[in-house]
Amino acid sequence: MFKSLFFVLRIALAWSALFLVGSLFWSATPGYHDQHLIPLVYFITLAFVITGAFSHLGRVRLIAGEVDSSALANRQRRRIEIPFEAGEAFDLIDAAIRELPRIEEVESARDSLQVRAKIRRPQPYGRHWVQRLNPADWLGSLRNQITATVTPVNGTGSVTLLCEPEAAAWSDWFRVDDGTNLENAEAVTRAIARRVAEHRRNEQRAAAQAATEKELTVARLNLLHAQVEPHFLYNTLASAQLLTRTDPAQADRMLGHLIQYLRHSLPSSDESLSTLGDELERTRAYLEIIRIRMGARLAMEVDVPDALRAIALPPMMLQTLVENAIKHGLEPKPGGGTVWIFARRDEDRVMVTVADNGQGFGVATGGTGIGLKNVRERLRLLYGERASLAVVANVPEGVAATITVPAVAAAPADASKVTP
Repeated sequence: MFKSLFFVLRIALAWSALFLVGSLFWSATPGYHDQHLIPLVYFITLAFVITGAFSHLGRVRLIAGEVDSSALANRQRRRIEIPFEAGEAFDLIDAAIRELPRIEEVESARDSLQVRAKIRRPQPYGRHWVQRLNPADWLGSLRNQITATVTPVNGTGSVTLLCEPEAAAWSDWFRVDDGTNLENAEAVTRAIARRVAEHRRNEQRAAAQAATEKELTVARLNLLHAQVEPHFLYNTLASAQLLTRTDPAQADRMLGHLIQYLRHSLPSSDESLSTLGDELERTRAYLEIIRIRMGARLAMEVDVPDALRAIALPPMMLQTLVENAIKHGLEPKPGGGTVWIFARRDEDRVMVTVADNGQGFGVATGGTGIGLKNVRERLRLLYGERASLAVVANVPEGVAATITVPAVAAAPADASKVTP
């Protein structure tokens, strides 16, 4: 209450002092002057001024919920900390100011991180003709102005917001703004809080979506991995059972290679990356088993530098290409043929090629192509555009399939975290 009364008294005293100076000047000028008119004008002026001051007090109380010297002032200052880098904080405050009602003449300077704007002052109590007699409205423009400056602070943006009348500071002794600058400051602060909260919600949604997509990716990878698990295990065990009756030594060799194959298959129970060396050993064991079945019709040549054996490679991918070469190229060919496996490095990429001199593309083998489709899909899910599969005709006959992957050394990690 004391602050409110002091506020009204200050404005009344300022107008009284101004009226006193004006009266003295009026009386000192030559000519006839009706001295009885001066008190009447004074009391009418004071009535308008005091009424306007009390209206200002009431509106400030409605907006702020309390009346103190800071809320009563025509000029409002806010310090707002925005948890974004300065450029993003500038975009946020610029958008918040531009969305204010009655905004005019917005000037944005991104390099200096500053926004200036003019805003027409509302008439909260209408514009009755009687109010036009209020001397406080004769002191200049009824517009406010906003200045916002963003200061970079440790990766965040600190905003200094100024809301004030479009008039010199001395006018505050004689005129009130009906709480409009307080209202502008509160509106900008709320807009910033809303946008920051919306940004946080978007981040949370994006994180949840990324987690969901990761789970879906892992599920798809596991499904694709299950589709390429070798079905030859059943045939191998059946062949070994038959050989135990006719050729126990060959059966023992076949079971030894099967054990070696399974040993290298155990780490692939999930979709973590294997190494080119481990995949090569698994594929060798597979080829040895197939060679027992095909005999002299199958030959293999391997040329993989030791330096590339630690390169990360998705499990079962190399074997899928070899299975394709055997099933669709060499097994149907009467004389059989050779499978070549070689690897080369080209800067930050590694190319692994499986080639054969089998029947090639010209002969239908009844395959569905699911193996190569799965290889391409797994590469896409694991590496995106950083990996590829190319299948071309071999010269003079057969097919050559090349996997290109980033040259990354394998480490125990989730497959979805592979980086070049």
